[in-house]
Formats: sequence, C-alpha cells, structure tokens
Amino acid sequence: MKYLVRAIKYFIYLMIMLTLIIVVLIMTKMVESDISRIFVNGYDSLWQIALMMAVFAAIYPKMGFTSRIAHLYGSLEEMKPEILRVMDVLDYKLEKEEDGVVTFIKRSPFSRLMKMYEDRITISTTAAGMEVEGLTKDVVRIISGLESAREDV
Repeated sequence: MKYLVRAIKYFIYLMIMLTLIIVVLIMTKMVESDISRIFVNGYDSLWQIALMMAVFAAIYPKMGFTSRIAHLYGSLEEMKPEILRVMDVLDYKLEKEEDGVVTFIKRSPFSRLMKMYEDRITISTTAAGMEVEGLTKDVVRIISGLESAREDV
C-alpha cells in the first residue's frame, strides 16, 4: 500500500512540476500559449506525457526508498544517544519510539513538503545491526553518520 501511495504522490508531484514549467515558459513568451502548437502531437501529447510520468512514478518508489543495515551492535537503548545526535545533525527529529523501533521526520516543514511528506526514517534493531529504512539518499547519509560516530568513540 505504501508503494502505491508513494507512486501516486510522485505522479502528482511530477505533473505539478511539469505544469509549472510550461506555465513559466508561456508567461515568459518562450513558447506560444496554444497547447497544440507547443507540442508536436498537439493535445495528444498530453496523455503521452502523462503516461511517461506514470511510468516514472511507478518506478520511483522502488529506487527511491530502501532498507539497509548499519553495522552497529547493541540494544536500541544503548545506541539511542548516538542515534539522536546523528539524526539531530542531519536535521531530523524524533517522531515516535515504540517496541525497539524509532522513527524520525525532518524538522523543517518546507523540507518535509519538498520530500512530499515521505521523509520518515525508521530505525530498528536486528541481529545483523541496526536496520535503517527510508529515502535511499538519506539512509546512506544516516548509516555513514552512525558508523563513523561509532568509530570515533
């Protein structure tokens, strides 16, 4: 279900961005205001563009979100001060904590909006270490921060 919601959000986001770009181009008189003259296939181009955006939106959640293991060993309670410090540096705040799972969200409402409110990072304890789940680029930064913070101790 999460996958479908993310795909729909991304599709809407892409369509809004494309619409804004076209509006700016029209307002700056870089292109004509008639859709049939902007695109080679005229109004048929609109559904073709929407179809392309739907394909991108369907692929994005698979590539944009991940779950990886940080090689940190110990209980969540032992690691919590370190995790909180790293997440604070990366501009995340604690959202909730329950049953060995902590979730964080971005502090800034603008930052959350730019990530379409899909900024949640979940950290849980596994036998292999700490599992970090969320946006791929953020997960990589967080794991790097957590592992390097652990080496500094």
